[in-house]
Amino acid sequence: MTTTTAKKLSFAEFLQQYPDGYGIFELVDGEIVKVEPIRAHKNVARLLLFAFNDEIRRNNLSYIVDQTIVIRTSTSNGREQGRNPDVSVVSEVEWNSNVSGYAALTKPIQLAVEVVSTNWEDDYIDKLAEYQRLGIAEYWIVDYLAIASRSYLGYPKVPTVSVYQLIDGEYQVQRFTENTPIISPTFGQLELTCEQIVTASQIYT
Repeated sequence: MTTTTAKKLSFAEFLQQYPDGYGIFELVDGEIVKVEPIRAHKNVARLLLFAFNDEIRRNNLSYIVDQTIVIRTSTSNGREQGRNPDVSVVSEVEWNSNVSGYAALTKPIQLAVEVVSTNWEDDYIDKLAEYQRLGIAEYWIVDYLAIASRSYLGYPKVPTVSVYQLIDGEYQVQRFTENTPIISPTFGQLELTCEQIVTASQIYT
């Protein structure tokens, strides 16, 4: 659902007009767009949030993990966007620098996760470019339904977790399938596989 406005909104205007209490929204091309994930999608995001939070607590890491953070990004032509990753990991110092503020950030977070839906190009193309431009150190695309094209997933297409690491300003990707342990630059001791993520979705069980 898109809320059409008379003029294209800036990020600040988007936050002012955010329909609080009515769901999750993003600012896309100047318009407020409602994000409506299915329950399987939420199951996957919840598993990752718990897994990351366990790592933060177990290893005493200075991060906060959350599902409601809105990030200001920008397109190649400079238009402001407002993105809400399915899971966000941000430094504790950055988060607590303004505890009276709302969950909106303009600086790059440490890790963003997007769980792929039917509009998969948004995650693999648009958000990838925006997150790289902003400088987010690590970006996961969790394609638990193997929806993307073969150019991303190969043949045959299988559920895949793509982990992008920002190196010299550009993303370098590693792809993980089945029972191969996912390697995360942020969470070096994480024990998680793509198969566990797929199982958490409850789609195939």
